[in-house]
Amino acid sequence: MQEILINNAVHETRVAVLEDGVLQELRIERNADVSLIGNIYLGVVGKVLPGMQSAFVEIGLPRAAFLHVSDMRQAHQENGGTLPIERLLHDGQVVLVQVAKDPIGTKGARLTTEISLAGRLLVYLPYTSHIGVSQKIEDEAERERLKEAVAKLTEEQGIPKGGFIVRTSGEDAKPEDFVNDMKYLEKLWLDIEAKTHIAGAPCLLYSDVSISQRVLRDIVTEQTGKIIVDNPEVFEELQRFGKKFVPEAVELLELYNSERPLFDQYNLEKEIEASLSRRVDLKSGGYLIIDQTEAMTTIDVNTGAFVGRRDFSDTIYKTNLEASQAIARQLRLRNLGGIIIVDFIDMDSKEHEQGVLTELRKAVARDRNRISISEFTSLGLVQITRKRTRESLAHTLCETCPTCGGRGEIKTARTVCYEILREVVREYHQFKDAKEFRILASQSVIDLFLDEESEALALVGDSIQKPITLSVETEYNQEQYDVLVL
Repeated sequence: MQEILINNAVHETRVAVLEDGVLQELRIERNADVSLIGNIYLGVVGKVLPGMQSAFVEIGLPRAAFLHVSDMRQAHQENGGTLPIERLLHDGQVVLVQVAKDPIGTKGARLTTEISLAGRLLVYLPYTSHIGVSQKIEDEAERERLKEAVAKLTEEQGIPKGGFIVRTSGEDAKPEDFVNDMKYLEKLWLDIEAKTHIAGAPCLLYSDVSISQRVLRDIVTEQTGKIIVDNPEVFEELQRFGKKFVPEAVELLELYNSERPLFDQYNLEKEIEASLSRRVDLKSGGYLIIDQTEAMTTIDVNTGAFVGRRDFSDTIYKTNLEASQAIARQLRLRNLGGIIIVDFIDMDSKEHEQGVLTELRKAVARDRNRISISEFTSLGLVQITRKRTRESLAHTLCETCPTCGGRGEIKTARTVCYEILREVVREYHQFKDAKEFRILASQSVIDLFLDEESEALALVGDSIQKPITLSVETEYNQEQYDVLVL
């Protein structure tokens, strides 16, 4: 059973998705950093880059957004070819675009001209006549039924242009269920289109609904047992939105009235804290080590204290199976995207390798993001690609450590001592008339100079024939120091 908890504060909204009582997904949207995905802008082309087949587009954000030719519907030709971007865009041109990916790190937002508007059951595509069905609806007979129903309704409702894609939530829906979505999405598009003729670029034409409303529209499924909201105003807002667009979700809404914070009641704060750790312990005694970098994420599987009851190969297989479940959960919980490399414990049996892959693919089946999983490589690695549309949980909640600069390590006090001694010698050669050299450093470095490295300090002082004095700077971290020439 799925439970959805919505914690709303003045500064942020947090959404937790629990499955069988276990936290599987966490979404955080802060008022100071609201997601832009789905927003439609009238943008101005800043610069076309033919060599990269892309363009930078000003849409009113601090950083210019990025538009690649592959994301332009105008570029695709009927013969399967692609027009070069320099034939489609020029500097200063006004263009209608939609945000496909939020700005991540130093990268601007990713744009597309393939405009789409999401409803409860349908996605409206105003620039195409295509009728499609979500890939997650696998039954071929159901897919054909839905295509025929939507195509017939499009004609009956007199929608002059555009196509539709049936969302996963539309499976088993009756034809009449789609009518409200069609009317709402068509009217929404006509309003946006009208604004393009009167608005001055760059400007925002349309923004998606709030994160709380997106919960009802995108996350609620047949497995959802309850939606608990801890803010009365948000609860009423969701009731109004639900009655209009997702009537079946209204009866699932519950208002949380206890004085104890909602996430504390479900012990989620500790879970969120643990999700920022490199190490993830498995019930068997094994563990995962997760390292996230700019280019990719690596996950290392270890047996740890798990020794098993039979042979070692059986222990390894069971650890890898358990790790597969944990990895699928961590991908969703931490919102890890892009390339993920998993180093499972080496297995000699091809049958065991296939068993682990089957378990992993089964475990990620509930993930809403598009995922592909490779076979084992010759080095025993598995590559996972997961669609990245927003920042990971770590990047949302944390920042680079100012002391280590993101390395995860700092120089030892002894290393810093030797750096300082080299700096003193350099300064001496530049300022030979100096009367004294004063070292400003952290307490740990000064303590080492006064104890174990006192001889090295004295030898340098003798070699330059100048006094060297020491001073503690309490505000300095271990790597910071200054050498003053007096």
